[in-house]
Amino acid sequence: MHDVVRKDDATLKTAIVEQKSTKLLGIGLALVLATAAFLSGLHIGQGNRVEEPMQAGLWALLFGDTRADENADLQEFWRVWNLMENKFVSNSTTTVSIDEKVQGAISGMVDSYGDPYTVFLPPQEAEVFGEDISGNFSGVGMEVGIRNGYITIIAPLANTPAERAGLLAGDVITAIDGTSTEGMSTDEAVIHIRGEVGTTVTFTIFREGATEFMQIPVVRDIIDIPTISYRQEGDIFAIELYSFNALSEAKFKEALTAYKASHADNLILDLRNNPGGYLDSAVAIASHFLPAGKVVVRESYGGEREEKLYRSQASSFYGQLPEKIVILVDGGSASASEILAGALQEHGVATLIGEQTFG
Repeated sequence: MHDVVRKDDATLKTAIVEQKSTKLLGIGLALVLATAAFLSGLHIGQGNRVEEPMQAGLWALLFGDTRADENADLQEFWRVWNLMENKFVSNSTTTVSIDEKVQGAISGMVDSYGDPYTVFLPPQEAEVFGEDISGNFSGVGMEVGIRNGYITIIAPLANTPAERAGLLAGDVITAIDGTSTEGMSTDEAVIHIRGEVGTTVTFTIFREGATEFMQIPVVRDIIDIPTISYRQEGDIFAIELYSFNALSEAKFKEALTAYKASHADNLILDLRNNPGGYLDSAVAIASHFLPAGKVVVRESYGGEREEKLYRSQASSFYGQLPEKIVILVDGGSASASEILAGALQEHGVATLIGEQTFG
């Protein structure tokens, strides 16, 4: 997440590339929960731009069954609810609204699954998420997530205050403006990181190999999330994809059109420091390199219901691109980047060069 929660519409944590059960994603259920809250009136700004089959599938997943689980005994829930209502004495003048209690209960239920990447977004966090989807917000310009229980920088975005301040992928944020991040969720971290343009936020950073903690101040600015750039050097055409946002699919087609016009024989796709994004964008981009019908990613539910397959779609570019491309990855390549790189590698289309990815 670009100063936001890592909700890349890249699907559930259990998603796996065909024939490769690895930690490719780890964060997408939050998007599903966020979209559910938006569509049910909880003010979450997530405009999911998907192809019709995916849109129908998402709608069915979110709203196909709202019946109560007959195996769930909620008597204890209501007993505690009423006990708190009647007996709890607060030392604060602030009262907890019914909506806040319901959201807290939902959050606790989601937390019970024990996955730090799977979260429920109440309205405040959801608003931040919506800003990220819009591609324009006030912050420092970096993707953060949880690694080994700590708030960690996945990747600073190109030409942003975070990058200019020297923050690096893999840096562990131990405090934000003096507030410890111990036990802090990514949603909470984002709220601390965001702020008015021109104000300063100071990060306490632990960097591998450093002998002491670092204090790095960063001045917030308007962040326009970059999408893509491309260039040609001799017989090599390089496409650098910065994120899988709502514009990525169209921008990538423009880049491929430029590649065809360049008459270069070799193609490099640079996914370094690409923190991910929409699953449908990753599938669409993979489709340009694969025949229709190939599995790009599997969505597994631990045997509770039938897994869902996302397959490549027909593309006019297929057959006009090199049979083998090179994909560059590093520790800042996460989520949808890992899905795309992993799928093309598994199908024998791409050779991966670089470092171990985030997941």
